[in-house]
Amino acid sequence: MSSFDRHPSTVADFDDARRRERLRETRLGHAWGRLRRTRLAVLRILGVLLVAMIVFGQYWVHDVVPERERLAQTTPELLPANLPADSRDWDTAVVDMVGLGGVNAVPTAKALPALSHLGVVWAVRYDNAGIDTKVIADMIVRAARYGNVRNIVLVGHSMGGIVALEVARHIHLGSDRRLVAVVLDCTPMDLDAVRPESRSRGADLVRWVGWLPGARESRLLRFAVEMSVRRERFAQPSGLFFDVDFNAFGKAASEVLRDKIFSRDAASNGLIEAQFLAIVAGGGTADLRALGKPHPDKRNPAIVFIRPRDASRDGVVDVAYSHEVLIEHAGGVNGTLSVVRPRQTEHANPIQRPGEYNEVIQGQVLPVVRRFQEANRNDPP
Repeated sequence: MSSFDRHPSTVADFDDARRRERLRETRLGHAWGRLRRTRLAVLRILGVLLVAMIVFGQYWVHDVVPERERLAQTTPELLPANLPADSRDWDTAVVDMVGLGGVNAVPTAKALPALSHLGVVWAVRYDNAGIDTKVIADMIVRAARYGNVRNIVLVGHSMGGIVALEVARHIHLGSDRRLVAVVLDCTPMDLDAVRPESRSRGADLVRWVGWLPGARESRLLRFAVEMSVRRERFAQPSGLFFDVDFNAFGKAASEVLRDKIFSRDAASNGLIEAQFLAIVAGGGTADLRALGKPHPDKRNPAIVFIRPRDASRDGVVDVAYSHEVLIEHAGGVNGTLSVVRPRQTEHANPIQRPGEYNEVIQGQVLPVVRRFQEANRNDPP
């Protein structure tokens, strides 16, 4: 029997039963006898895997590899920010360090010219591949020796204070330079000091970086995380779905692309992971204890904590909690803690509030640090 006898040639003869029979005859695996369903399932899985591998390959080639090559060329740097206001203060260096999501402290240091009344001001530019506080400390000590700088003041904004404390321990215990003071600006002394919404953002990124290949370098992942953090600007819950304001979405996307993806000073995912894990490790209290122990050749440094007078003005860090931790580990009769509480500042925002910050530094921070600076100057070399 020919195919013309078995199958209709007109619409009238082509009924639904014959259509289904024809589809079965031309279906993949129709002639397979044994393990037909198993073989079909394996083929479908292989097809899905092939598509996934193609997509992953494009993600790796166009997103991960270019960023990995760029990050491999970065190294931590110590950059000049301000000259000392008084030539007599060339023996002291003030080193500024920024917090979570920041890379280059130069703009922050330049917004604080009051620091130049202590000495020459330097700023740390982190290595985007991560943070090694011993490397940063050694870099500062080498620059200090080269410039004949004897005294060092460290300033850390937000999470940068945790880095500053660890760098301070290396300098105080492992170098011949004298650590005058560590100034902490709204620093979370441990993970409990980070407010829940900010804590969840860091935890989400660390979780992604932990299991997704290439997540340390992926700009696509960073874009998704940053947009998720800003979702309240453009998406409002509506039953099971969201109402999206596409105009607001576009503005948020432009901000993320400009400030977080294509900016040279934007922190990589790997750097943010390292910064967040520094807080999770809770090493700040151990560093405080190390700085508070008697040293045979050096004075203990001053610890200065800058926080808003109204703790609720800081939406990222519970500064009241950090204040309590600092009192416990650096306060007391023999402690070196001083707390400065300006009225108008918020969370570690000297660039947004330079007037308030410089006024507070000039009027309240400098007198404290000056006492320790002069005491170190009077000590024998």
